[in-house]
Amino acid sequence: MSDEKIVEMKHLVKNYGAGDFQTKVLKGIDMTIYRNDFIAVMGPSGSGKTTLLNILSTIDKPTLGSVLLGGRELTGISNKELSVLRRDKIGLVFQDYNLLDTMSLMDNIALPLSLNGSPAAECRAKAERLAAMFGLSGHLNKYPYQLSGGQKQRGATCRALITKPEIIFADEPTGALDSKSGKDLLDCLKRVNDSGQATVFMVTHDPFCASYAKDVYILSDGAIKCRISRGESRKEFYDRIIDVQTSMGGDFSCE
Repeated sequence: MSDEKIVEMKHLVKNYGAGDFQTKVLKGIDMTIYRNDFIAVMGPSGSGKTTLLNILSTIDKPTLGSVLLGGRELTGISNKELSVLRRDKIGLVFQDYNLLDTMSLMDNIALPLSLNGSPAAECRAKAERLAAMFGLSGHLNKYPYQLSGGQKQRGATCRALITKPEIIFADEPTGALDSKSGKDLLDCLKRVNDSGQATVFMVTHDPFCASYAKDVYILSDGAIKCRISRGESRKEFYDRIIDVQTSMGGDFSCE
């Protein structure tokens, strides 16, 4: 494991509401994500896992505590600085793809670079390289409506990777996919992580999906209850995740 810190969370607290009507969702989370980590977060419905991802990816802000990205405190910077940081340092993969229907897959993947003002030839070359890695070379001229769910999600992941962000945040990335498409996506994510191209932080309710990570953190009632680290065998890792899930009362359904 690298000793370069990508994200640090220090006593992260998130409350919703006010006064006596506050709901405490996160209750003092401390965690460090290092370069080339692949972390999955699981937990029962209402445990705070999606809230945690939203705060780390700058979609939301904590009530208390701090988040540092590359050593820089995020909670006090301006909206303009935050926009630049999102553009350059963070990649997002959502369950529902978020591809633009009026653009080809090539243009969807290249969009972040185009918005940064990169030359068209550079955008195309980088999009083609990522598409090849994700098995999409034959689909670049198609539009989202012409693609399967798995192809759209792999395209969305290519788009998230094209700017070489510090970290990829993935929110239930296989939630809308069939089992084969989900496995194809996870194989691709693992491959880019193993090659050192991506640090990944993923929220999932699926133990099979989580077994592709290097470490799984279990959240319950707004706090980290345990961490499970992968050994040599993904099957053995999967079985350990299932055991913890069972001991906490069954399925970790979506929030």
